[in-house]
Amino acid sequence: MIDAQGDATGHDEAPPTVPAGIPLLEQQTTMPAGERPEVIIVTGMSGAGRTRAAAVLEDLDWYVVDNLPPRMLLPLAGMLAPGDGGVKRLAVVLDVRSREFFSDLMEVLDDLRSQRIDYRIVFLDASDETLVRRFEQVRRPHPLQGDGRMLDGLQRERALLEHVRDRADVTIDTSNLSVHDLARAVRDVVAAENEKGLRLTVVSFGFKYGLPLDADHVVDARFLSNPYWVTELRHLTGKDEPVRDYVLGLPGARPFLERYLDALEPILPGYVQEQKPYVTIAIGCTGGKHRSVALTEALAAGLRERGYGATTIHRDLGRE
Repeated sequence: MIDAQGDATGHDEAPPTVPAGIPLLEQQTTMPAGERPEVIIVTGMSGAGRTRAAAVLEDLDWYVVDNLPPRMLLPLAGMLAPGDGGVKRLAVVLDVRSREFFSDLMEVLDDLRSQRIDYRIVFLDASDETLVRRFEQVRRPHPLQGDGRMLDGLQRERALLEHVRDRADVTIDTSNLSVHDLARAVRDVVAAENEKGLRLTVVSFGFKYGLPLDADHVVDARFLSNPYWVTELRHLTGKDEPVRDYVLGLPGARPFLERYLDALEPILPGYVQEQKPYVTIAIGCTGGKHRSVALTEALAAGLRERGYGATTIHRDLGRE
């Protein structure tokens, strides 16, 4: 991984020399969209895992440049070349260390799109509580903290990144992810790069632990009776057959699932059209152990039956 300030952070090679002019862009625009080289922009909150995500991409043979001023994105894209020996997959890490350059990012993204350079934005986020804890563990100040509190720096950063987050193709909430979980999430993004259509993630969660930050849709499963109060079901989860049968057998459960699937049908194709191929549906109950888990599995199965790729994550399963 290469630091744009001139330090090598993974190999001994010198930072890349950006060619004068970008003639290769003309070659790229004449290629079919599926064959053109691609750029992944990794950004997000400080402490949310950008360094780890960049390392994963580098291990997957992406050419990674860290701490790049956004204005350098367009000329750097001139390095991308079809054919053997060229750089086909470029990952660029952008963050608030760019300071005065960061305000140019929106314009640069529009320029990339006008040049028909394929790019995706992966935005890493985490709760303020998690970010404060991570900074305290490494005993470092937030880059925008100044003479104020760490929370002041986080608020400034969130305001600065608001428009970037809105344009992100993928948002990964790392609050409850281990470094290995984050690596898997990044690999899933890359593994799907050549797939067409929509990729759906259905997440179960407990309301008492907070809403998932990356949720596009939130469903409240607390309208159903809680299996926690059934003695023989309390120690089980929504992945166990007795709990699943109990939850799905409750009045309103199956009609809700069918009608919610019907309601999603006209919505989901629009995400693809608007170049948002990753959608997260979060289903919550009180603790994220019984009702939300059972409904998450059932909803994902229903989506797959209707031809969508859907995976499940049970965020709070296992918490006390």
